[in-house]
Amino acid sequence: MIKKVKINKIENWQLVQRQNLPLNIKIKKTQHIIREWYDYYNGEVYVAFSGGKDSTVLLNLVRGIYPEVPAVFVDTGLEYPEIKEFVNTIENVEIIKPKMSFIQVLEKYGYPVVSKKIAYQINVLKNPNENNKATRKLYLEGIKRDGTKTKSWKLANKWKYLVNAPFKISSKCCDVMKKEPIKRYVKQTNKKAYIGIMASDSRMRESTYLSVGCFNHNAKTCSPLSFWREEDIWDYIKLYNLPYCNIYNMGWDRTGCMFCMFGVHLEKTPNRFQCMEKTHPKLYKYCMNKLGLKEILKYIGVEYKNKQCCLNNWEEK
Repeated sequence: MIKKVKINKIENWQLVQRQNLPLNIKIKKTQHIIREWYDYYNGEVYVAFSGGKDSTVLLNLVRGIYPEVPAVFVDTGLEYPEIKEFVNTIENVEIIKPKMSFIQVLEKYGYPVVSKKIAYQINVLKNPNENNKATRKLYLEGIKRDGTKTKSWKLANKWKYLVNAPFKISSKCCDVMKKEPIKRYVKQTNKKAYIGIMASDSRMRESTYLSVGCFNHNAKTCSPLSFWREEDIWDYIKLYNLPYCNIYNMGWDRTGCMFCMFGVHLEKTPNRFQCMEKTHPKLYKYCMNKLGLKEILKYIGVEYKNKQCCLNNWEEK
């Protein structure tokens, strides 16, 4: 049984040690974590299911012990068609939807560009008022309320031009399209989530794992795969001949929202949009023209026309 007490921080060496464990040991440890979470919340749990490979492995592990646990899929309308097709093949999946469409989010709040943090900062700076005066000073000059300086929240000079961009910029998209439907579901059912994230996914997720481990009682989430690596996911799929979404066989290694621009400026050519033109031409035209992404990408200096796609094995939709 999990004791709801302050969790001691995990050291970096401990994370590395766990990441280097053989797959069979990782599976056993993950199964133990799954049981602990289930028992603590008396079976009032669900699997946050995106249709991607990580959550597919997680769902298989959870249902290998508790077959009745539901999967919850947020149908944002931004998923690859192959993801939705795969989700429809899985039993006992509850499909929930946001209250707003993506185009409504863009019109009301703005476009998701660069990163969540920078988009949030730009949004504040583009909308000055008396209440955010101190916050704007922090973002522009790196000066906190007490007068001390910090580099972590000062907006990099190379992004300051976005304050004058002729379009709205915001980090609200994920909140509206994904987090709000989940919060609504949790409020209605009082169920607690298993989520398929790994510390190796990003610095933020690594930091979270080092702070709370696999059990995050404040967020009401359990991440049993936190100490896995991507190669473990593929090894598990091969070991158990586990069905997974065909999008990976087309060469894609990410299955997030199709039209999200976060991080695209860091991608090598061809980037996600250049490859989308090749694999999903109709959706490419829709996002470039109907959603206006073409002008946004131009403004931030990101190529969007396909020159040479890296996806050798693809199917036109």
